[in-house]
Amino acid sequence: MGRTSADRAIFGLLVGFLALWHSTVVADEGLKGVACRSVHLGFDAPAGTAFYNEVTIEKSAPGSFFMVCGWDQGYFGLQELADGKKLAIFSVWDSENNDPQATPEERRVQVVYNDPAVRAGRFGNEGSGGQSFFPFDWQTGVTYRCLLTSRIDAARTEYSGFLYLPKEETWRRLVTFSAPNGGKPLRGCYCFLEDFRRNRVSATQIREARFGNGWVRSTNGNWLAIGRARFTADANPVLNIDAGLRQEGFFLATGGETVNSGAKLKDWIELTESADERRLPADLPVLPR
Repeated sequence: MGRTSADRAIFGLLVGFLALWHSTVVADEGLKGVACRSVHLGFDAPAGTAFYNEVTIEKSAPGSFFMVCGWDQGYFGLQELADGKKLAIFSVWDSENNDPQATPEERRVQVVYNDPAVRAGRFGNEGSGGQSFFPFDWQTGVTYRCLLTSRIDAARTEYSGFLYLPKEETWRRLVTFSAPNGGKPLRGCYCFLEDFRRNRVSATQIREARFGNGWVRSTNGNWLAIGRARFTADANPVLNIDAGLRQEGFFLATGGETVNSGAKLKDWIELTESADERRLPADLPVLPR
Protein backbone atom coordinates (compact mmCIF):
# COMPACT_ATOMS: atom_id res chain seq x y z
CA MET A 1 0.00 0.00 0.00
CA GLY A 2 1.54 3.31 -1.08
CA ARG A 3 4.59 1.53 -2.51
CA THR A 4 4.56 2.84 -6.06
CA SER A 5 6.88 4.87 -8.25
CA ALA A 6 8.25 7.02 -5.45
CA ASP A 7 9.03 3.94 -3.40
CA ARG A 8 10.96 2.33 -6.22
CA ALA A 9 13.07 5.48 -6.50
CA ILE A 10 13.82 5.39 -2.80
CA PHE A 11 14.59 1.69 -2.72
CA GLY A 12 17.17 2.35 -5.43
CA LEU A 13 19.34 3.86 -2.70
CA LEU A 14 19.65 0.40 -1.21
CA VAL A 15 21.29 -0.88 -4.37
CA GLY A 16 23.60 2.02 -4.93
CA PHE A 17 21.76 4.89 -6.62
CA LEU A 18 19.36 7.68 -5.70
CA ALA A 19 16.65 8.24 -8.29
CA LEU A 20 15.65 11.57 -6.78
CA TRP A 21 18.98 13.02 -7.88
CA HIS A 22 19.21 11.61 -11.39
CA SER A 23 19.99 14.23 -13.96
CA THR A 24 17.59 12.65 -16.45
CA VAL A 25 14.35 10.71 -16.02
CA VAL A 26 12.72 8.73 -18.81
CA ALA A 27 9.09 9.81 -19.08
CA ASP A 28 6.49 7.13 -18.39
CA GLU A 29 3.51 8.07 -20.57
CA GLY A 30 1.53 5.24 -19.00
CA LEU A 31 1.17 7.32 -15.83
CA LYS A 32 -0.27 10.36 -17.59
CA GLY A 33 -3.89 10.91 -16.63
CA VAL A 34 -3.83 7.88 -14.33
CA ALA A 35 -2.15 9.30 -11.23
CA CYS A 36 -0.91 12.56 -9.79
CA ARG A 37 2.79 12.96 -10.30
CA SER A 38 4.87 12.06 -7.24
CA VAL A 39 6.85 15.10 -6.08
CA HIS A 40 9.76 15.22 -3.64
CA LEU A 41 11.99 17.54 -1.64
CA GLY A 42 15.52 16.24 -1.19
CA PHE A 43 17.01 18.03 1.82
CA ASP A 44 20.53 19.41 2.01
CA ALA A 45 21.46 17.61 5.22
CA PRO A 46 24.41 15.58 6.54
CA ALA A 47 24.42 11.95 7.61
CA GLY A 48 23.03 11.72 11.11
CA THR A 49 21.32 9.81 13.87
CA ALA A 50 17.93 11.57 13.98
CA PHE A 51 15.62 13.48 11.63
CA TYR A 52 12.80 15.74 12.87
CA ASN A 53 10.22 17.23 10.50
CA GLU A 54 6.76 18.77 10.58
CA VAL A 55 3.88 18.54 8.11
CA THR A 56 0.65 20.46 7.63
CA ILE A 57 -1.59 18.76 5.08
CA GLU A 58 -3.62 21.38 3.24
CA LYS A 59 -5.42 19.30 0.61
CA SER A 60 -5.86 15.53 0.48
CA ALA A 61 -7.87 12.86 -1.33
CA PRO A 62 -8.38 9.10 -1.00
CA GLY A 63 -5.17 7.28 -1.87
CA SER A 64 -2.70 9.91 -0.65
CA PHE A 65 0.68 9.54 1.04
CA PHE A 66 2.31 12.53 2.72
CA MET A 67 5.78 11.22 3.51
CA VAL A 68 7.41 13.37 6.20
CA CYS A 69 10.68 11.69 7.23
CA GLY A 70 12.36 9.64 4.53
CA TRP A 71 15.91 8.36 4.32
CA ASP A 72 17.97 5.91 2.26
CA GLN A 73 16.35 2.81 3.74
CA GLY A 74 12.76 3.71 4.49
CA TYR A 75 10.04 6.26 5.12
CA PHE A 76 7.64 7.61 7.75
CA GLY A 77 4.50 9.63 7.10
CA LEU A 78 0.72 9.96 6.95
CA GLN A 79 -1.71 8.31 4.56
CA GLU A 80 -5.35 8.61 3.56
CA LEU A 81 -6.53 5.24 2.26
CA ALA A 82 -8.93 4.65 -0.62
CA ASP A 83 -11.81 4.25 1.85
CA GLY A 84 -10.98 7.52 3.62
CA LYS A 85 -9.42 5.93 6.70
CA LYS A 86 -6.25 7.60 7.91
CA LEU A 87 -3.04 6.27 9.46
CA ALA A 88 0.66 6.74 10.06
CA ILE A 89 3.00 4.37 8.22
CA PHE A 90 6.64 3.50 8.92
CA SER A 91 8.60 1.16 6.62
CA VAL A 92 12.18 -0.12 6.38
CA TRP A 93 13.62 -2.12 3.47
CA ASP A 94 15.88 -5.13 3.78
CA SER A 95 16.04 -6.56 0.27
CA GLU A 96 15.25 -5.98 -3.38
CA ASN A 97 13.36 -9.30 -3.39
CA ASN A 98 9.71 -8.72 -4.25
CA ASP A 99 8.81 -11.90 -2.37
CA PRO A 100 9.01 -11.00 1.34
CA GLN A 101 9.60 -14.65 2.22
CA ALA A 102 12.58 -15.00 -0.13
CA THR A 103 14.91 -13.05 2.15
CA PRO A 104 16.67 -15.32 4.69
CA GLU A 105 15.61 -14.78 8.29
CA GLU A 106 19.00 -13.44 9.33
CA ARG A 107 18.85 -10.80 6.57
CA ARG A 108 15.36 -9.55 7.40
CA VAL A 109 14.22 -6.43 9.18
CA GLN A 110 13.19 -7.42 12.70
CA VAL A 111 10.59 -5.84 14.96
CA VAL A 112 12.32 -4.71 18.16
CA TYR A 113 9.29 -2.87 19.54
CA ASN A 114 5.82 -1.90 18.46
CA ASP A 115 3.14 0.05 20.27
CA PRO A 116 0.08 -2.12 21.10
CA ALA A 117 -1.99 -0.08 18.64
CA VAL A 118 0.52 -0.59 15.82
CA ARG A 119 0.23 -3.43 13.30
CA ALA A 120 3.70 -4.52 12.18
CA GLY A 121 4.76 -7.14 9.64
CA ARG A 122 6.50 -7.72 6.32
CA PHE A 123 5.74 -6.29 2.90
CA GLY A 124 6.73 -7.26 -0.64
CA ASN A 125 6.12 -6.48 -4.32
CA GLU A 126 8.37 -3.37 -4.29
CA GLY A 127 11.38 -4.87 -2.63
CA SER A 128 10.73 -6.25 0.84
CA GLY A 129 11.14 -5.29 4.45
CA GLY A 130 9.30 -4.37 7.62
CA GLN A 131 6.22 -2.18 7.65
CA SER A 132 3.93 -0.82 10.35
CA PHE A 133 0.57 0.96 10.50
CA PHE A 134 -0.89 3.12 13.27
CA PRO A 135 -4.56 4.25 13.03
CA PHE A 136 -4.40 8.03 13.25
CA ASP A 137 -7.27 10.31 12.26
CA TRP A 138 -5.18 13.28 11.18
CA GLN A 139 -6.90 16.42 9.90
CA THR A 140 -6.09 18.99 7.24
CA GLY A 141 -4.80 22.31 8.55
CA VAL A 142 -3.22 20.76 11.66
CA THR A 143 0.57 20.58 12.03
CA TYR A 144 1.89 17.11 12.85
CA ARG A 145 5.38 16.34 14.13
CA CYS A 146 7.44 13.28 13.22
CA LEU A 147 10.78 12.10 14.56
CA LEU A 148 12.96 9.37 13.04
CA THR A 149 15.90 8.04 15.04
CA SER A 150 18.66 5.52 14.40
CA ARG A 151 21.01 3.55 16.62
CA ILE A 152 23.83 1.40 15.27
CA ASP A 153 23.97 -2.05 16.84
CA ALA A 154 27.00 -3.91 15.42
CA ALA A 155 26.07 -4.95 11.86
CA ARG A 156 22.51 -3.68 12.21
CA THR A 157 20.82 -0.32 12.67
CA GLU A 158 17.70 0.22 14.76
CA TYR A 159 15.25 2.74 13.30
CA SER A 160 12.45 4.17 15.45
CA GLY A 161 9.45 6.29 14.51
CA PHE A 162 7.96 8.77 17.01
CA LEU A 163 4.71 10.67 16.37
CA TYR A 164 3.50 13.59 18.47
CA LEU A 165 -0.20 13.25 19.34
CA PRO A 166 -1.66 16.77 19.67
CA LYS A 167 -4.79 15.73 21.59
CA GLU A 168 -2.78 13.81 24.19
CA GLU A 169 0.05 16.35 24.10
CA THR A 170 2.62 13.59 24.13
CA TRP A 171 5.13 11.78 21.95
CA ARG A 172 4.44 8.14 21.12
CA ARG A 173 7.02 5.66 19.90
CA LEU A 174 5.20 3.67 17.25
CA VAL A 175 7.77 1.08 16.24
CA THR A 176 11.45 0.18 16.22
CA PHE A 177 12.84 -1.92 13.37
CA SER A 178 16.31 -3.48 13.28
CA ALA A 179 17.78 -3.54 9.75
CA PRO A 180 20.76 -5.66 8.61
CA ASN A 181 22.70 -2.93 6.80
CA GLY A 182 26.19 -3.22 8.24
CA GLY A 183 25.47 -0.49 10.76
CA LYS A 184 25.20 2.99 9.25
CA PRO A 185 23.73 6.44 10.03
CA LEU A 186 20.73 8.06 8.38
CA ARG A 187 21.42 9.44 4.91
CA GLY A 188 19.46 11.12 2.13
CA CYS A 189 16.74 12.85 4.15
CA TYR A 190 13.72 13.88 2.07
CA CYS A 191 9.91 14.05 1.91
CA PHE A 192 7.32 13.48 -0.81
CA LEU A 193 3.66 13.52 -1.88
CA GLU A 194 2.18 10.53 -3.68
CA ASP A 195 -1.10 9.37 -5.23
CA PHE A 196 -1.19 5.60 -4.78
CA ARG A 197 -4.82 5.10 -5.81
CA ARG A 198 -4.01 5.71 -9.48
CA ASN A 199 -7.54 5.29 -10.81
CA ARG A 200 -7.63 8.30 -13.15
CA VAL A 201 -10.09 10.15 -10.91
CA SER A 202 -7.26 10.49 -8.38
CA ALA A 203 -5.22 12.42 -10.96
CA THR A 204 -7.87 15.16 -10.95
CA GLN A 205 -7.60 15.72 -7.19
CA ILE A 206 -5.11 18.11 -5.59
CA ARG A 207 -2.71 16.93 -2.89
CA GLU A 208 -0.85 19.68 -1.08
CA ALA A 209 1.21 19.97 2.10
CA ARG A 210 3.67 22.22 3.92
CA PHE A 211 6.84 20.91 5.54
CA GLY A 212 8.82 22.93 8.02
CA ASN A 213 11.14 23.31 10.98
CA GLY A 214 13.21 20.33 9.85
CA TRP A 215 16.31 19.29 11.80
CA VAL A 216 18.95 16.57 11.53
CA ARG A 217 21.16 15.45 14.40
CA SER A 218 24.57 14.85 12.86
CA THR A 219 26.80 11.91 13.75
CA ASN A 220 28.75 14.15 16.15
CA GLY A 221 25.57 14.85 18.11
CA ASN A 222 24.86 18.41 16.94
CA TRP A 223 21.40 19.36 15.72
CA LEU A 224 21.44 21.23 12.39
CA ALA A 225 18.49 23.14 10.91
CA ILE A 226 17.46 22.20 7.37
CA GLY A 227 17.48 25.24 5.13
CA ARG A 228 17.62 23.95 1.56
CA ALA A 229 15.70 21.41 -0.50
CA ARG A 230 15.75 20.28 -4.12
CA PHE A 231 12.47 19.85 -6.00
CA THR A 232 12.22 16.61 -8.01
CA ALA A 233 9.50 14.32 -9.38
CA ASP A 234 8.92 10.83 -10.76
CA ALA A 235 8.64 9.81 -14.42
CA ASN A 236 5.01 10.87 -14.83
CA PRO A 237 5.28 13.60 -17.54
CA VAL A 238 2.35 15.81 -16.38
CA LEU A 239 3.18 19.37 -15.40
CA ASN A 240 0.50 20.18 -12.81
CA ILE A 241 2.97 20.12 -9.91
CA ASP A 242 4.46 22.83 -7.74
CA ALA A 243 6.87 23.54 -4.88
CA GLY A 244 8.32 26.51 -3.08
CA LEU A 245 8.26 28.49 0.17
CA ARG A 246 5.19 29.03 2.31
CA GLN A 247 4.79 30.26 5.89
CA GLU A 248 8.46 29.87 6.82
CA GLY A 249 8.65 26.38 5.35
CA PHE A 250 8.54 24.39 2.11
CA PHE A 251 5.46 23.21 0.26
CA LEU A 252 4.65 20.55 -2.33
CA ALA A 253 1.55 20.26 -4.51
CA THR A 254 0.43 17.89 -7.26
CA GLY A 255 -2.62 16.96 -9.31
CA GLY A 256 -5.89 18.58 -10.32
CA GLU A 257 -5.68 22.30 -11.09
CA THR A 258 -2.20 22.74 -9.64
CA VAL A 259 -0.11 25.30 -11.55
CA ASN A 260 3.70 25.33 -11.50
CA SER A 261 4.09 28.95 -10.41
CA GLY A 262 6.87 28.30 -7.88
CA ALA A 263 10.08 26.33 -8.19
CA LYS A 264 10.91 24.44 -11.35
CA LEU A 265 12.02 20.82 -11.35
CA LYS A 266 15.58 20.36 -10.07
CA ASP A 267 15.60 23.85 -8.55
CA TRP A 268 17.05 24.31 -5.09
CA ILE A 269 14.68 26.08 -2.69
CA GLU A 270 16.21 27.98 0.20
CA LEU A 271 14.50 29.29 3.33
CA THR A 272 14.82 33.02 3.85
CA GLU A 273 14.94 32.52 7.62
CA SER A 274 18.46 31.85 8.90
CA ALA A 275 19.33 28.74 10.88
CA ASP A 276 19.94 30.94 13.94
CA GLU A 277 16.32 32.11 13.82
CA ARG A 278 14.91 28.57 14.02
CA ARG A 279 14.43 26.67 17.25
CA LEU A 280 14.62 22.93 17.82
CA PRO A 281 11.58 21.83 19.88
CA ALA A 282 12.50 21.39 23.53
CA ASP A 283 10.11 18.48 24.13
CA LEU A 284 11.68 15.85 21.88
CA PRO A 285 11.99 12.35 23.40
CA VAL A 286 15.31 11.39 24.97
CA LEU A 287 17.26 9.93 22.07
CA PRO A 288 19.94 7.21 22.01
CA ARG A 289 23.52 8.26 21.31
